[in-house]
Amino acid sequence: MSVSFAEQYASLLKDVFREQAQQQLAQGADALTCADMYAEQGKPDFTLAFLLAFDAEDEVKREILARSYEMRADLSEEQARKFSEEFHRSFPLIAQEAQKDRSSAQKIRQGQKLRRSPHLKALRMNP
Repeated sequence: MSVSFAEQYASLLKDVFREQAQQQLAQGADALTCADMYAEQGKPDFTLAFLLAFDAEDEVKREILARSYEMRADLSEEQARKFSEEFHRSFPLIAQEAQKDRSSAQKIRQGQKLRRSPHLKALRMNP
């Protein structure tokens, strides 16, 4: 028996994104339309929040979520190119994050679970 989309990816969703999606849905937004819109903007967290809010085939949801990661990778690579031209140096960490997003998209399409990636953690400052 295969694992459902919600079982695989719900644990990745932070409450803040779930709450924002619920507010938009309460105001009459369509979950599929919003998921598509956020996928095109390269915002997988918002995309996931809306994908978990409606019923559709898991493959459809996986494709939309994968597309959001790919779009974020595209946008990141474009930003890295702009920064490189502007500052005359490379930005390898942006390229590395883009590669992680492409890998995530591939895993999603294969039905594999993603691990929550720790993003930059707040630095503790001594007063």
